[in-house]
Amino acid sequence: MTIQGHLIAGEWVGGSSAMDNVNPSDTNDIIGAFALGTATDVKNAIAAARAAAPAWARSTTQVRSDILYKVSSELLDRREELGELLAREEGKTRAEGIGEVTRAAQVFRFFAGETVRIAGEKVASVRPGIDVEITREPAGVIGIITPWNFPIAIPAWKIAPALAYGNTVVFKPAELTPASGRMLVDIIQKAGAPAGVVNLVMGTGPVVGQAIIDGVDAVTFTGSVATGRKVVQAAAARMIRVQCEMGGKNPLVVLDDADFDTAVNCAVDGSFFQTGQRCTASSRLIVTEGIHDRFVAAVAERLDKLVIDHSLKPTTQVGPVVDQRQLDQDLKYIDIGEKEGAKKRVSGQRLNRETPGFYLSPTLFTETNNAMRINREEIFGPVASVIRVKNYDEALHVANDTDFGLSAGIVTTSQKHARHFQANIQSGLTMVNLATAGLDYHVPFGGRKGSSYGPREQGRYAAEFYTIVKTSYVA
Repeated sequence: MTIQGHLIAGEWVGGSSAMDNVNPSDTNDIIGAFALGTATDVKNAIAAARAAAPAWARSTTQVRSDILYKVSSELLDRREELGELLAREEGKTRAEGIGEVTRAAQVFRFFAGETVRIAGEKVASVRPGIDVEITREPAGVIGIITPWNFPIAIPAWKIAPALAYGNTVVFKPAELTPASGRMLVDIIQKAGAPAGVVNLVMGTGPVVGQAIIDGVDAVTFTGSVATGRKVVQAAAARMIRVQCEMGGKNPLVVLDDADFDTAVNCAVDGSFFQTGQRCTASSRLIVTEGIHDRFVAAVAERLDKLVIDHSLKPTTQVGPVVDQRQLDQDLKYIDIGEKEGAKKRVSGQRLNRETPGFYLSPTLFTETNNAMRINREEIFGPVASVIRVKNYDEALHVANDTDFGLSAGIVTTSQKHARHFQANIQSGLTMVNLATAGLDYHVPFGGRKGSSYGPREQGRYAAEFYTIVKTSYVA
């Protein structure tokens, strides 16, 4: 099998070792062998990015905008092909894969527009005869390290603004899902990005990720809290700018006055679709007493009917988890929940299908409390817990009692409670009568507490990370 190589200085470069990219819906299906990079590969990629940086930073906004627009158009034209590839390597359904590619295209199109809207300020000095100009300049060489759960959308919302604002890139996709990232980089290069502007080095975090952090001017990372802390510490030691998104333990509050169907839909969608492998998934369902029993019964009934199967089957609603390690982690937490005294209303079990894969049915725990590990630690699978509370005040307290603060939702018909929740929940994202997962591409994304570190991602707020503000005084 031919090894799929890295992109360094505009050339595809092979490697001496490789990792098989395995389809989690069918472990007999090997998508390809992808090179495992070395520290030397990263060093060469950073050198290429540095060499390309001055000319790219001086390129006109129209040149950069046109390239990003071409990338967007290519993604849209090929969204079914790329969505199917994404589904094969990550395990989400084909429809979800196509939707993710479409979102990546929208991100590139948004930043194609933002590129020509880069603006500064001219303000009056407090001293006579002096002009003051405030401008934004590229941050330099950006290291981009992305996770496996959104292997084309998350790279898109990091790479697109990096290029829009005149930076060059060294990109490491997750080792479990390199094909989508590699295809994205190929599309960017073919759209006209000069050699060295975007570089791809695949491989492991301890080798490739660390080497990127050790050599770039800024690093943006999405992944686990444990790894994110290491990224922040390493970046701080070098005094480079850093941006980290690191997951959540997101609450969905359901009050007695909620529209019942909306509450059930929000819980099932937010907690279990895309196999629960979303940092915005609602893994804590905080439900008031009056609606609790009816709500649990309805969610359990919906879960029992979910079709869990091969990601490319048109009838599949939930695909497999991404690999054996993630499956083992999910099963471990299901066991932990039982030992802590939680009751399994819907029992998550390993499933057998026509093809060998990492299939797991949903788990819905009841009779839980917020001190349990299953309610404190991110599981990142199709596992959710119901926490019974007396009233709104207790629900808000429990929702905020977490080390995370990414997304939080409430289902209620009370404007009073909705507004109070919006103002007092300790999260970066707040959803009212919506699932906790599901985002727009033109507004800021990020959390609080252990969920995020550094400036926001997406929308115009991306400029805060990808540019450096300069103040010029001119006599």
